[in-house]
Amino acid sequence: MNPSAGFLAVLAQIAPGTELAQGLERIQRGRTGALIVLGHDKVVESISSGGFRINTDYTPTRIRELAKMDGAIILDGTARQILQAGVQLMPDAQIDTQESGTRHRTAERVAAQTGFPTISVSQSMQTITLYAAGERHVLEPAERLLARGNQAIATLERYRHRLDQVTSALSAAEIEDVATAREVLAVLQRTEMLRRTSEEISRYVLELGMDGRLLAAQHAELLSGIQVDNQLLMRDYAQAEGQELDIDIALERLHEVSDAQLIDLDGLTKILFPQGTIGHDDQLTPKGYRLLSQIRTVPKAVGDRMVASFDNLQLLMAASTTALMEIEGVGEQRARSIREGLARMAESSLLDRYI
Repeated sequence: MNPSAGFLAVLAQIAPGTELAQGLERIQRGRTGALIVLGHDKVVESISSGGFRINTDYTPTRIRELAKMDGAIILDGTARQILQAGVQLMPDAQIDTQESGTRHRTAERVAAQTGFPTISVSQSMQTITLYAAGERHVLEPAERLLARGNQAIATLERYRHRLDQVTSALSAAEIEDVATAREVLAVLQRTEMLRRTSEEISRYVLELGMDGRLLAAQHAELLSGIQVDNQLLMRDYAQAEGQELDIDIALERLHEVSDAQLIDLDGLTKILFPQGTIGHDDQLTPKGYRLLSQIRTVPKAVGDRMVASFDNLQLLMAASTTALMEIEGVGEQRARSIREGLARMAESSLLDRYI
């Protein structure tokens, strides 16, 4: 399951380089442990007992000193103000928790009952655990995250190389009007594998904060120039079985399949061709959405009108400049640009295929 935007936002708050991360590191080095709630409202007030109000600016040294006392520390949602310290939290004991330690059990229940992110710093285990948006996450050392991130970058590089190969092969086959379902599914598969690895790296970059700048630069470089979009691919072949494919549902199903299932082309066939009438070696003719999107002078709306007018890529490539100019939004200059763009792609794809 992909983490929610709220959870990722909290991860960014405690990433290396932030003041909150510095405070947590000081607490961890001091081996005192801590329970910290990021937010305050009537619900938090109702489960709080004792302690004292501080209402002062947050600093790493202040939270380190306050952690020496028993009880929880309550910050505002931005972690810029220390509101209370030494607070005894008494969340609903009926809330289910898988934790065994008292501090961790309390933290998980507080997060579930209040909806505010809660951080538990273990005194004995020397770990920092975040509970937020229904998720439990143990923060890992930066060096371990970097090692995993570098492994993911190497995997992304291999996926990008293979994706470029299958995309080039599909483009050439589409231009020659000999594209098969197998070639379409290969691009669908590789694009999804690239997307998943990219999301994993983005998570590492987020958790690493300032320490992840080099990883972020490598990530951006590997993704530059990618011109494949599974939504466009699905639009190209949405009516291959004579019925309109619900692309949103198909994309959702694709994102939900396991990594093991993603390798199986039969499973992907059921997503793209749910009627089951298309075989791997069947030839298909694309509408042309994907190749048209690669011509910069063609806005999406104009591209949609072109596909609607010519029905498939072969008719579109055979269209004259005059025929293109009959489409709303296509003047003489744009028509010539489209013709030249399609011709360049045809030449490039065929050269890649046969040379």
